[in-house]
Amino acid sequence: MGLFDAIDVAGTGLSAQRLQMDVTAGNLANAETTRGANGQPYQRREVVLQEARQGASFGSLLAGASAASPAAGVQVAAIVADPSPPRRVYDPGHPDADAQGYVSLPNVNPVNEMVDLISASRSYEADVTAMQAAKTDFTQTLGLLK
Repeated sequence: MGLFDAIDVAGTGLSAQRLQMDVTAGNLANAETTRGANGQPYQRREVVLQEARQGASFGSLLAGASAASPAAGVQVAAIVADPSPPRRVYDPGHPDADAQGYVSLPNVNPVNEMVDLISASRSYEADVTAMQAAKTDFTQTLGLLK
C-alpha cells in the first residue's frame, strides 16, 4: 500500500457521492415533471457503484483474491433509469390527463430521495474525515522524519 492510497480511495468516494447527490437532486427537481422531451413522465435515475480494483484483469483479480490486495476505491458503473412504472393520479383538470382523467407522474418518491440525499451526504462527510485523518497521519510521520 502506497503512502497516498488512503487519500486516493477517499477521493474516489468523494467523487462518487457527489455524483449520487447530483442525481438525487435531479430526481427531486423533476418529481412533478409529467412530460419530458420524449413525451413521457420523468423517470427516476439511480447511480450504480462498484468497487474499483487496481489492475482489473481477471488474472490480477484472481491473484488479488488470495493476496488481499487493496481496493482502489469506488467507481460509478452506470447511471440507470428506475424501471418502476409511473404513479397515476386522478386529476381530470391537468393538461396531461388521459381520457379517464388520470395523470402519469414520475416514479419519484420525495421522502426516499431525501433519505438517499442524507445518506450520500453522510458518506461524503465520512470520506472527508478519512481524508483529513490520512493527511494528519502523513503530517505527523513527516514531522518524525525531521
